[in-house]
Amino acid sequence: MTLTGRAVLLTLVGLLAIPLAPTLATAVVWLGVVALLVALDLALAARIRDVRLDRATLPPVHLLEDTESVLTVTNTGRRRARGVLRDAWQPSAGARLVHRVDLTPGDHATLSTPLRPTRRGDLRADRVTLRLLGPLGLAGRQRSVPLTGLLRVLPAFPSRRHLPGLLRHLQLLDGRAVVRLPGQGTEFDSLRDYVRGDDVRSIDWRATARRRAAVVRTWRPERDRHVVIVLDTSRTTAARIGDVPRLDAAMDAALLLTALATRGGDRVDVVAGDRVVRLVDPGGRGAAGHEDRLHRLIDALGPVDPSLVEANWSALAATTLDLAPRGALVVLLTPLEPVVVEETLLPALDALGARHTLVLASVRDPALPQLSGDGPTDVTPAPPTEESSPGRIGGGETDAEADHAFAAAAAAQALARRERTAAVLEGLGVTVLDRPPADLPVDLARTYLGLKERGLL
Repeated sequence: MTLTGRAVLLTLVGLLAIPLAPTLATAVVWLGVVALLVALDLALAARIRDVRLDRATLPPVHLLEDTESVLTVTNTGRRRARGVLRDAWQPSAGARLVHRVDLTPGDHATLSTPLRPTRRGDLRADRVTLRLLGPLGLAGRQRSVPLTGLLRVLPAFPSRRHLPGLLRHLQLLDGRAVVRLPGQGTEFDSLRDYVRGDDVRSIDWRATARRRAAVVRTWRPERDRHVVIVLDTSRTTAARIGDVPRLDAAMDAALLLTALATRGGDRVDVVAGDRVVRLVDPGGRGAAGHEDRLHRLIDALGPVDPSLVEANWSALAATTLDLAPRGALVVLLTPLEPVVVEETLLPALDALGARHTLVLASVRDPALPQLSGDGPTDVTPAPPTEESSPGRIGGGETDAEADHAFAAAAAAQALARRERTAAVLEGLGVTVLDRPPADLPVDLARTYLGLKERGLL
């Protein structure tokens, strides 16, 4: 049972009668009256078991999109059911509304709880708490009823707005918007007459002999290639860059590259894992059904969260080689952390680099250049105060200025280590992209287009 504020207020009203009859019997009689009214009100309240609750299935939504959880409440009893109802979800689901219920016998109502998820993954409803009050509003029955509910929150995919421009570039490479020229790509397209300025290495001598006129071959960028995206879900991807985890920013880049490469007729496979391989999502070939491919990948990446363990790059590399034995573009979406790269990633690069074209894409914290002094900074030294101790550091430098100097030195050291690690990887033939979250998806897509244009896939 539960008591309302009315019961407390009714009990306090009895204090007014004590000055008129200051005896123990007065207090006992008044408390007895209140207890009797509370018991009567509780007996007349509707029973929780007479209220049936049904939850509608929730479709998947993208991160930070608004949706709602719909409950159907039916009064199957003989008493009027009135009170309040709360649909409890995980805090990251953003459910805050408490509903008022007032149902006559046999009546039903549909209650909608607004949801605005702030975390990607599978969010679950805890339970539905129902409080039914009696006709006097003094007391009621309360119970929390387990009622399962699941909301799958998909990656936000904010870089999707760049896809139309990248597709236009891809159409130019594919020859659908401009005339193909000799030497572009390595996949044979057609023959045409030789004109001054053409590369003599493109002359087809057999066709020239048949026609008794110079004929050159034209080429087009490669189609039907194989792209494998390896998504690191280890502990280093759990760090937040602003309000977004590194893993979510890496997923954004993976989705944009998948959408672009699938439209270009390439096959895109996605592998995600840390200590164990957690997701292998093989894609089909060709541009047909590219929307279904993208939606399937978005749904598969929805429940993937970072794990606080180290990445097992040997297992991830073995899975990659099973999907693509040789000749593929392998994109490693992993943080450019020097220690992790030196201890676990470098051995796997030997096996992958001998058979594939490698690109390592890393999410960099945009605050590092700002703190190191290479970019604009929002840090303003605090003015001197009476509590500061001039002369203690640098002959008058304040504590805030000293903290800023230490932060700048640490940021500069971190950037230098990342640059040295990137140089080592590039020396091994790996293309390294170390970009902020907003720039990484587009730069990775342009790198793919550049490799495709130069015939390096």
